[in-house]
Amino acid sequence: MAWLYLIIGGLLEIGWAFGLKESQGFTLLLPSVLTVLAMIASFICFAKSMKSIEIGTAYAVFTGIGTAGTVIVGMLVLDEPAELLKLLFVALLIGGIVGLKMISADPNKEEEATAE
Repeated sequence: MAWLYLIIGGLLEIGWAFGLKESQGFTLLLPSVLTVLAMIASFICFAKSMKSIEIGTAYAVFTGIGTAGTVIVGMLVLDEPAELLKLLFVALLIGGIVGLKMISADPNKEEEATAE
């Protein structure tokens, strides 16, 4: 469940980063309110995930999802350039996120092993 919270928190980070752009410096009411709500929800999910995921891994995955997703949203929605090197580095970032997930200890498996 912690990984689900972390993924949701990262996706909400994409939402609030986009919302910051759309709120035009918090001058537009609806985008500003939605941005603040997304920030709060994002950090709540992130905090819940850290109950069982190591802080370094959780933070790297959380910010990585937000960073990669925001770059992709910028290219798809805001017509930012989709340059080859930008795509390469986003792919490297995603690879790092997957790698951290793969090497992270699963606390449920550790608890089961010590209980036997």
